Amino acid sequence: MSAFFYGVILQWRLDLRNKGILITYYVVPLIFFGFIGTIFTSINPESKDTLIQTMTIFAITMGAFLGTPIPLVELYSSDVKKAYKVGGIPLWMSVVNNLLSAVVHLLITSTIIFMVAPIAFQAKRPENISLYFTSLAIFIIVCVSIGTVLGVYIKSITRLTMFSQLLFLPSIMLAGIMFPTDLLPEALASVGVVFPATWGLKIMTNATPLFVWFVPLIIMFVLAVIACGYKLSRMGVD
Repeated sequence: MSAFFYGVILQWRLDLRNKGILITYYVVPLIFFGFIGTIFTSINPESKDTLIQTMTIFAITMGAFLGTPIPLVELYSSDVKKAYKVGGIPLWMSVVNNLLSAVVHLLITSTIIFMVAPIAFQAKRPENISLYFTSLAIFIIVCVSIGTVLGVYIKSITRLTMFSQLLFLPSIMLAGIMFPTDLLPEALASVGVVFPATWGLKIMTNATPLFVWFVPLIIMFVLAVIACGYKLSRMGVD
């Protein structure tokens, strides 16, 4: 067990030294938060009511889809994967270590937004803090699990960038983060329900979210676990 936690901590430290990951987990989301937060609150004061949630979902979506897969692609496309096999280390350990490290990184970024937004922009904090952070943790885990799927299936950083953007950009545009979904055509609004950001925003901006809103996130997580398990089993025999 101590070796497992050491692996998680080691991965977390390695992430801090990876410029690509550092940028997607911290730098860009927090700069976007400061820039867009200023614009949103000056144009529409009512945006302060949901500023924490919208900026947090943006940060998590970006970090999970653009940052989380990077270490896995670098690992499984190199000879390090062979070293894992020779050393008798299960390939799933790198996936779990990376997933937990990503969750910690994104929780830190989310906490920074949660603490700074009320001070910098007079943003309104969620009414039920414990429920908010519980929902936040669930949303982070789901997004990171989807990012993990990208990491184990895609074999190059170039292709990863393309597929990550195909998930990230629609998530932001169709979830209601940048503008209300009521302004979208009905077809696009319907497409938005397949992205976790849509459900995350709905859950985190309501004081009493319905359990049924969590069901799509649970389904996404289960499918991601199955997809990762299948791919890792195939790697073990390749």
